[in-house]
Amino acid sequence: MDHDEAGAAGAGRRIEAWWLGRTGYRDAWDLQHRLVAARADGLIGDQLILLEHEPVLTLGRHSDPSHVLASPEELAARHIELIRIERGGEVTYHGPGQLTAYPIIRLADRALYIRSFVRALEAAMTETCAVFGVEAGPKEGFPGCWCGQGTRKIGAVGVRVERGVTYHGIALNVAVRLSDFDLIDACGMPGLESTSIDRERGEAREPATEAVGAAAAEFARGFARALGAPLGGDLPPDADPLRSRQNLESLLAAGSGSRRAEGGSAS
Repeated sequence: MDHDEAGAAGAGRRIEAWWLGRTGYRDAWDLQHRLVAARADGLIGDQLILLEHEPVLTLGRHSDPSHVLASPEELAARHIELIRIERGGEVTYHGPGQLTAYPIIRLADRALYIRSFVRALEAAMTETCAVFGVEAGPKEGFPGCWCGQGTRKIGAVGVRVERGVTYHGIALNVAVRLSDFDLIDACGMPGLESTSIDRERGEAREPATEAVGAAAAEFARGFARALGAPLGGDLPPDADPLRSRQNLESLLAAGSGSRRAEGGSAS
């Protein structure tokens, strides 16, 4: 099933998007776990978390740590943590100026297979790049989003599915400091050239949350279109990250409260 067919199957099921701004990696990781559990239990609907991280390196569950080129001493000096997580894929850098998106989607409700889900993520990254005048697209056999006929990588994909619900997701380089990718063999591919929307446009801005927010809004719209889903929530530039986080926590608390109430009435 391609993402057009999947979109038809999932039409009408709203996706709520949340812009959280600059967020620590472990905080966002914990939030994902709580959202996945609530979604799998049917306590909340599908969600899309949009943010940028402080500098961090993440290793997929089976990734080779030799692709981390920086020494532990260098990482410590730069206050960059190395974390092994449960997604697929190899080592990835996250940091300021990069959009990270975490879709919490119950695949069966949208008649989605993992391949069509990944294609929807790639399509949304491609569309986001196009909005900013950058030609990019998927590369056969290599998940993500690529420029220069597949010679420069601008976006990475790494997902995990538990109890039928997706988490982790994508990283799209907007105005990221590309020299930080020298710390790793990006995606486990020695010599891989990383690029960004700014670089492809011939710009050289310092990493800025505002630039990431603009890309986040376009990605959310593109992802919803790829799935044929209505999009809810507050997007940049109007979204307030603090208020969005408070509302998201309230949503989780309400779901937990309803589960406890059901358990009490059944006892």
